Amino acid sequence: MRSLLTYILLIAVLLPSISPWGTIAYYQLNQDYIARVLCENRDKPQLHCDGKCYLAKRLKAQQDKQDKETTERVQQTAPVQLFCDTHFSFKCTPTLVLPHRQVFAYLIASYKAPVTGLLRPPCA
Repeated sequence: MRSLLTYILLIAVLLPSISPWGTIAYYQLNQDYIARVLCENRDKPQLHCDGKCYLAKRLKAQQDKQDKETTERVQQTAPVQLFCDTHFSFKCTPTLVLPHRQVFAYLIASYKAPVTGLLRPPCA
């Protein structure tokens, strides 16, 4: 049962990168039918299109659909804000704010600048 679930999840993750190959395989298997019926240039045999126009359209439509879905997914994703509240001191508390979730904060050890040796002229 666990291995079946593993394979299903693996296919689900790899499917977007494999899907153009499925379109190409469909074209290869049905090339004669596509060239006779679906090709835009079927009445111009001197172009030797053989359905490549149909394949190009399908691949372009598939890429556009994937780009649109990606854009929508990015736009719907809530922004993650990282900020540092200093209050004019050297103590810095970066806070991760996620909408509708708990706020996580952690304290970085306070910074102390070295007093000596900072403003010396270079050795000759």
